[in-house]
Formats: sequence, C-alpha cells, structure tokens
Amino acid sequence: MQWHQDIQPHLNDNNYQRVVQFYEQLTDNNSPVIEDYFYLGLAYLLQDREEDAQATWLLVLSQAAESELSGWIETLTQILDAEATRQENSQRLETSYLIRLHLQNLNPSFLNNLLHLMELEIQFQIFAMEKCNDWCVFELLENTATAAVNQDLLLRVTEKVLIYPCTDTIHFLELAALHIKNPEIIAAKVISAIVNYAYQRKQSVFAINLVELCLRFLPEDLYLQNSLFNLYKTTTFDYKKALEIADNFYKSCQTTTEKLLGISLVIGILQAKGDWGNLPKFIDELIQLIERQINAKQFNAPPFIIDSILGVTSCLPYYQDNPKINRYLQSKLAEIFQADVRNRYNYIAPVSSPKSPARKIKIGYIAHTLRRHSVGWLSRWLFHYHNRDKFQIYTYFVNQAADEITEKWFINNSDYSYNLPAKIEQITAQIRQDNLDILVDIDSLTNNTTYLVMALKPAPIQVTWLGLDASGIPAIDYFIADNYVLPENAEEIYSEKIIRLPNSYLSVHGFEVGVPTRRRTDLNIPDDAIIYLTVQSGLKRTLNMIYLQLQILQQVPNSYLLIKGFADKETIRELFLKSADELGISQDRLRFLPNDLHEETHRANLGIADIVLDTYPYNGATTTLETLWMGIPLVTRVGEQFAARNSYTFMKNAGISQGIAWSDEEYVQWGIKLGLDKNLREEVRYQLRQSRHTSPLWNAKQFTRDLETAYQQMWNIYSLSHQDEV
Repeated sequence: MQWHQDIQPHLNDNNYQRVVQFYEQLTDNNSPVIEDYFYLGLAYLLQDREEDAQATWLLVLSQAAESELSGWIETLTQILDAEATRQENSQRLETSYLIRLHLQNLNPSFLNNLLHLMELEIQFQIFAMEKCNDWCVFELLENTATAAVNQDLLLRVTEKVLIYPCTDTIHFLELAALHIKNPEIIAAKVISAIVNYAYQRKQSVFAINLVELCLRFLPEDLYLQNSLFNLYKTTTFDYKKALEIADNFYKSCQTTTEKLLGISLVIGILQAKGDWGNLPKFIDELIQLIERQINAKQFNAPPFIIDSILGVTSCLPYYQDNPKINRYLQSKLAEIFQADVRNRYNYIAPVSSPKSPARKIKIGYIAHTLRRHSVGWLSRWLFHYHNRDKFQIYTYFVNQAADEITEKWFINNSDYSYNLPAKIEQITAQIRQDNLDILVDIDSLTNNTTYLVMALKPAPIQVTWLGLDASGIPAIDYFIADNYVLPENAEEIYSEKIIRLPNSYLSVHGFEVGVPTRRRTDLNIPDDAIIYLTVQSGLKRTLNMIYLQLQILQQVPNSYLLIKGFADKETIRELFLKSADELGISQDRLRFLPNDLHEETHRANLGIADIVLDTYPYNGATTTLETLWMGIPLVTRVGEQFAARNSYTFMKNAGISQGIAWSDEEYVQWGIKLGLDKNLREEVRYQLRQSRHTSPLWNAKQFTRDLETAYQQMWNIYSLSHQDEV
C-alpha cells in the first residue's frame, strides 16, 4: 500500500498541488479503489488543507458498511502511519507531527502512533506526562498485544521520558517493561538518568523509584543495588533503609572483591548512624577480606565495584588509631587498584614541556567539592592568594554543581577551569592536553573519579592535599603535611613522600559568620551554667568518646552538653542517654540540636558554647577551625594517625596548648579544668582573639607562599631527574 507510482516524482519535489490534481482526477472519475480517496485526503493535508482532508476521510468512512468500517480505518491508519514515517525520515518533523495528530483523532487506540507523538513532542519540548492519561497510553500499554508494539520505538520513548521526574513516568516504565523481553535493557536506559538525578539531588525520590523499578526485574543486579544504596545514603539520610540495602548487597556478593565493597557499605552506614555496637565483627571481616584481596593480587568484580574499591579502607581511621596497619592495607590495596585501572583504561606515561625561565609552572587542582563544602571553604584561600605571575592555575571540577563559592573563589581565581563529567578518559585527556606540571588532588578518597584519574597519572608530578588522608596510590608522589599533623616516624608507613610545610599544612583567612539563632533561654539553660558542645557526624562518635564527654559533664556542676551533627537521631540519643544513666547524670542536662541551614548560621551559633569537645580517633577539621576562629576553647585527644592530629596541629599553629590531651584521662581532665576555671577559659579566648593577627593558622597568604615554595622544589627535583629527557 503506497502512493501511486506516477506521482512519486511530485512527492519527492514536495509538489503537492500536482499530487492533489492527480487524485482528484481519479476520484472525480469514481475510482473503485478506496485507497485513492484516502490518499486524496492525505494530499490535502500535505497542502495544509486540514478541513478538506478531514472532510474527505469522514465522507468515505461514513459510506462504509458496519462490517467494513474497522477494515477501512485500519487501511487509512496504515497510509497515514507510512507517510508520517516517510516525512520523519526526511526530517520534516512538523509535517509528520501534523499527520500523526490527525491519525490520533481517527484511530485513538493505535499505540505506536501515540508513542511517535510522545517522541516528537519531547523533541519539540512541548510534552507533558499528563498526556499519557489524556491519550489513554497507560490503558493501551496494558491491553495491546506485545507483537503489535514497535519495540525499538518503545525503547526510544522509554529512554526519553526519563527527563520527566514524576509518578506517571514510573507508571509508564512499569507498563513498558511488560512488552520488553529483556528487562536489563530498561535498566541500561535508566542508569544514566539515575546518575543524573542523583547528581542534581533535586529529584532523589524519582531516582530512587527508578532504581527500585529496575530491581523488580533484576533483583540480584549489584549495580542497581549499589545505586539504590548511594541514593538512600546521600539524599534521604534514611539509615535504616540504607542499611537494609547494604546488607542485601553484601549477601548478593560472590567474590572477595565484591564482598569487600559490600562489607564496607554496611560498616559505613553503621558508623554514619552512630551504631558502634555491631562494628567490631564487621571490621574484623573487612580486614580479613582486604588481606585476602592483597594476597590474590588482582580484583574479580565488575568495573563499577573496582572503581569504588579504594575507599573501603576509609572507615578504619574512624574506628581505630592504628596508622601502621591502616596505611599498610591502604597502600597494598592501592597498588593492585592502580595496576587494574591502567590495564582497563588508556594509560599514557606523563610528560612535561621543557620549562624556560619565562614559563610559569602549571598547577592543576582536581575536585568535586569546590563549593559550599568543607573542602571548598578551606581551599578557597589558596586560590585567592596564588601568585599568578609565577603559577598558571587550572581547575578541574568533577561533575560538580556550582554555587556562588565556585564562581567567586575558584573559577575567578583560575586561568583555566573545566566542569567535566565523571568520565575518566575525558578528564585525563584534558589534563594531558593542558600539559600540566603538577596535579593536586584535593578530594583524596572522597571521590572515585578523582582517584581513578590520579592512578592514570596524567601529570608528571602528582600531589594529595586536604580531602582525607593520603590515598596510597603509587602514582601520587607527594602528600602535604606539617610538623604536627603527622608524627616524626610517619615517613616509614606512607608510600608518598611527605612534604612538611614550615607552618600549618592548612591555613584560612577566617570564616563568614551570620546571626545567631540559638540562645540559652531557647534551650532552657541558666545564664550561669557551663555549656559544653560536641559538633560531629555519627561517623566520629565512638562509644568511648561519648562516655568520656559525659564523664566531664559529671564532674562539672551546673553544666550542660549540647549534641549536634549528622547521624541517626534516635541511635545517637539512645547512646548518650544510656551512658548518662550509667553515670548517674540527669538526662535534662543533655540537649540534642538540629543542624543549621547555613554554615554562616552554624558558626554564629557556636558562640553559645563555653567549651567544645572534639572527637577521637577522628578529630574535627573544619569544625575545629570554625571553633578556634570563634574564640572558643577546645578539648582534643591527640593520636598517631593523620585524622587524630588535625585539631592538634591547628591548636599548635594558633598558639594554644590548653586543651591538648595525649590520653583519655587527660582529655577528661582538660574538659573538667576548662569547665571549672573561668579565668582559664577567658585566657584561651583572649589568646585566640590575638592569634587572628599573629598565628600562621590564619595567615593564608603565608601558607600559600609556603606551598608554592614546595611546588617549586617538587618541580626542581623532577627537572633535575629528567634532564636527559628534555
């Protein structure tokens, strides 16, 4: 069934007048071929004579016997569908759309036509998912035989409707899955949308619904389970559900590598909740799995698991202050990881352009946190004070949502900046194209993409600064520290060369502070009471530290403890209340505070505290700096690992020794002493106020010069060792 052969040339030339004349002549002569009348109406439509087209078709259909009508409508349907397809293939989308609208009026139950209309309207950006109800698409998907559904078309529409985050989209996908033989095809279409919505964090519920839908068809799929876990963990803070998903993921794992990631997900949620009671057995199993993996010398898992595997050790510093073991496990795992990454991706040995006296050293920074995030707040001063006469600054934002911090402090203080998707090949290619001299990873183990890039070594000199501890990747040459944040013997356990800056490894020029929104009267606390404050996430709240903090409260009359930080509220409350009961402390002396909406408000509200109590074995970093900037005495417990010495180095670089404890007993003693001795508190406050003018902790300009000197030394060493290559 097709246009008459004699008018094909006129159709190809869009000479629809001649086409109309041809079919008018046939019909005027009372052609017995019913299709001629249908094609005449179609020719009118192509001439934009819509009323004539409708009148022609309806006149013909009105003359059909009852037994003939459905057959005639089916014939007209095939004619219009074929022409709409021809027009679409010729990229005349508006004409195709017009034909399909008329076809929809004539045959509203033709599902494939409706799918075409959906696809065209999505392309025209005029579609809304409500039309699926108006056009009865849901009913038709339920009742149309699969054999009658255009599979390729359905898959295309399935992928395209994912840009509409609503319940109708989920319903459409559910019904579409009934007609698609291989459900993993839908999962593959959905994955990119999952990543997109998770990244935006604006449609997390929709993203969760997408993954849960796919899991109905592929309940054992580890990628989908992992995606669902990450969504619940990072967007809903539903710890109970996240733990359930992590447990299911772990039980679905088969190989050592898969189990490694699975057990780390379980541990991470238990720590984030503040649920430390069940941790020891899981930590022991994690260490055994890491040792088994090290002995195996290679991974056995899908790439998405391997890409995440380097972060499985990040839970250990929260649990134990044992850098000798933690660093060994990290570095050995990192060796296997780097070898695997280089085997899977296109590894190219780094080179650097010869440096003339006039050429600036090219410094690149890679991160996903250069925004309203701890890393963003702390690293911005380095960008602000960089000497642009000597250094050319490149910034690589990894799949990052930008905010005013991004624009003001990072983009505006970079010579070149890129916001790149989380695609390893694209990022490494850009870095190689920029011919960097030094690449600095600011995220460390907090982001899979950045440490994957570092393993491929796109720059000749690579450095880790800020983020978490060093990642242990062999391709990273240096780790930035100072004389306090790592003990003297740290070189023995780090694979990276440690560069110790002469002052603090991190300095800031202060923080923006808002207006306080929390007062003693709001909390029903007397004006003469002593207020202790602990501000940390559940990851850092060990049972031992909770007990030590409450021991301090027990020994200081008329004192109160404010507890604030991300965690499972009920779990944290139970832990504190149980320990308070054991120590005979009235629960009325504890206050559990919600988190503030903005960082500026949080800093202002720190002022309600007389003393802030730090955590161990994982200290505060940003919270410590904010506390010291606000002039509030701090009690910290110093350990051996990097994470247990942040507050120590910040206090030493602020000129403060009061509150630095080297044991649990000393921690309690300092807490009691500062609580009982008002003069001592005032002395510390005065020293902190004065330190703003004299301390290296607040001299970000000097810190930048120190780090730039280190960069220059790194480059000099590299240049001398590669003279023969230049």
